[in-house]
Amino acid sequence: MVAERTRRVEISGIRRMFEAAPPNAINLGLGEPDFDPPPEVVASLCRAVQNGGNHYGPSAGLSALREKIAQRYADRDPSTVRENVIVTASGSEALMTVALTLYDPGDEVLVPNPGFVLYAPHAKLAGATPVYYPLVEKQKFQPDLDVLEQLVTPKTKAIVVNSPSNPTGAMFPESTVERIVEFANRRRLTIISDEVYEDIVYTGKFASFWGRGERTIVVNSFSKTFAVTGWRLGFLVASKALAVELNKIHYHIMACPPTPAQVAVLAGYEAGDEATRAMVQEFRARRSIVDRLLRAMPGVSVVPPAGAFYVFPRIDWDGSATETAQALLARGVITTPGDAFGSLGASHLRLSFATSRAKLRAGLEIVRDYGVERSAR
Repeated sequence: MVAERTRRVEISGIRRMFEAAPPNAINLGLGEPDFDPPPEVVASLCRAVQNGGNHYGPSAGLSALREKIAQRYADRDPSTVRENVIVTASGSEALMTVALTLYDPGDEVLVPNPGFVLYAPHAKLAGATPVYYPLVEKQKFQPDLDVLEQLVTPKTKAIVVNSPSNPTGAMFPESTVERIVEFANRRRLTIISDEVYEDIVYTGKFASFWGRGERTIVVNSFSKTFAVTGWRLGFLVASKALAVELNKIHYHIMACPPTPAQVAVLAGYEAGDEATRAMVQEFRARRSIVDRLLRAMPGVSVVPPAGAFYVFPRIDWDGSATETAQALLARGVITTPGDAFGSLGASHLRLSFATSRAKLRAGLEIVRDYGVERSAR
């Protein structure tokens, strides 16, 4: 009855947990900032709606916004211009656009394990085969370049990278970025770099892939930077020639991104980054709370996240990650089992600290009590 491609993918494990959650559960699975957008962004959206900005716009996005994005990327590559930028209806749509533009049936695509839940399904929906490269705790969730070399075949088309990472919070140092670029150039692979969390960094300096590789596409979003996840607005940065091809697929998915939201995020860029920096400062404080409380739990080890707002502890308790998450859900805490992000997450939970300090403490107290019970068995 349904197309074969539909059978190749499953419902996200994240969504399963949310939909099964009891009322008033403490949400440590939330993948979005618990902040309101900056006032300038909200005010600009309202003005756009009230003053007639509710019509179709250009497929690739409003010229003024594309220009502003290009300016922000010019410090990475001075040749970046508006024609390198496509505004999309979310980072998720950007990723789907890339998959449908690049992948042919029979291609292979290197994707992280654990990694964001859309990378592998998008490859499958395009008829390609995801080939998983490991990110493990003992290596602080950094890719092993020797393993990457072993995974490449004549069918390998691209490598998907994500720094800072959802779900692990790991971030690639400059040296790792350079090694991946060298690897991709030598193997003639396209780099698809998901940089949605680039503004949410706690330790080290974010290193973008833009301006480094011969064939690099950057996927980004306004959702996390301006706390507008429900607006569904993102963007792509690619070579001019590739941007033309990406825009063809983007048009057939979406026609054009929402006009009022584009006007609003442009105002956010022009207002500066004070609101984003204040949000990151609060996330940093919550990160410290989560790290301290997790380290005090029996059978738990944790790599402190360098960015994003997730921590990915390894749980050495009786039962699988899914069983643990389901048991915690019954006790009123939403977490995400690590295997929702790949097989190598099977001994982990993803916990989000995008909630209040009080809820973090209350939720982690429930997690601790459960862990003590399981460890005593």
